[in-house]
Amino acid sequence: MYIVDDGIRLNAQIDRPNNGGEKCPLVIIIHGFTGHMEERHILAVAKTLNEVGCATLRVDMYGHGRSEGTFRNHTLYKWLTNALTVIDYARGLDFVTDLYLCGHSQGGLTVMLAAAMKRDVVKAILPLSPATMIPEGARQGVLLGMPFDPEHIPSVLQTWDGRKLDGNYVRVAQTIHVEEAIEKYKGPVLLVHGDADEAVPVQCARDAAKAYANAHLVEIPGDDHCYDHHLDQVTDAVRAWMTEQMKG
Repeated sequence: MYIVDDGIRLNAQIDRPNNGGEKCPLVIIIHGFTGHMEERHILAVAKTLNEVGCATLRVDMYGHGRSEGTFRNHTLYKWLTNALTVIDYARGLDFVTDLYLCGHSQGGLTVMLAAAMKRDVVKAILPLSPATMIPEGARQGVLLGMPFDPEHIPSVLQTWDGRKLDGNYVRVAQTIHVEEAIEKYKGPVLLVHGDADEAVPVQCARDAAKAYANAHLVEIPGDDHCYDHHLDQVTDAVRAWMTEQMKG
């Protein structure tokens, strides 16, 4: 299915929980930078949430997966408007009780920002390896694996995998202050991060866990950014935490 945000079709899929209840919570799941909704770790988390009684809504963001828009032209602003549109769509579904947000990497940063904006409707969030260093890296000129002058941003940058990215990605990121979003959101937060993450330092999750009003951090020993070694520990953490949340 597609969810349309300002004329851009976002590829999405809803999976209902295994218990088949008429009404249930729903978790929106957002992938990371260069990712898509069919990645191994995204599917594993979605399956776990379905097993504990939640519906899931996975979505490919602007310029990623099978959604419209080009990777080169995506920015955090575009992802945020995507997220707000998807949240509004989910709120309109007649079977949804409570609404949760889950995101990996840049998707984790996106749900942290979106939750602050929609703090009155989002019950809890699950940022997985959240890339909270993106805005500060953009301000310092240390982002995407290649240094640049943050005061004279190139019109085109190249990412570590050879893809091209418009300089507006950096200009947008420079305006975002994650600490303000963290301060605004008072709901429960589950942070999961591998302590051997090569892309996003585990310190990002540690700092966020200290700053949030109600956060729980699970570190996965020896694991990397996409949980290639201990994905079962990630899903175990999600299962245990969500089970507790749904009791409340």
